[in-house]
Amino acid sequence: MLGGKKPDESQARPANTIDTLIGEGAELKGDIIFSGGLRIDGKIRGNVTAKGDSSSMLVVSDKGEVDGSVNVPHVTINGAVNGNLNSSGTVELQPNARITGDVNYRQLKMELGASVNGNLACDRDKPSAASPLKTPMSVTKEAVKN
Repeated sequence: MLGGKKPDESQARPANTIDTLIGEGAELKGDIIFSGGLRIDGKIRGNVTAKGDSSSMLVVSDKGEVDGSVNVPHVTINGAVNGNLNSSGTVELQPNARITGDVNYRQLKMELGASVNGNLACDRDKPSAASPLKTPMSVTKEAVKN
């Protein structure tokens, strides 16, 4: 890690198995509450929430889409989320990720090609000197050019 800091050991590691799969041809309407690992290759029309487990993980594949809020500790997105995303752990935005809504995270990994149309807000318990931002940050094309 940069600066020689060690990762926060008190934070739970993400689930390393996918317990539930929503297939490419599936479209579900309604809220989903899960624990463990959930992979979405289809479409969800509702909120996705992890049930009280700090190691729960959500994966939205490049064919997956969520129209609703996401409240999951660990999230990997390579598809579309149309709603706010709240994570108490790590958010990974892969090259095909398209987020339309605000993203609240503890740790963020954003690859080239991913897009966020909304605010980014880091919710760390203790802000470090390397991250002095205390308010949400909006990313615009003009900010990227400068």
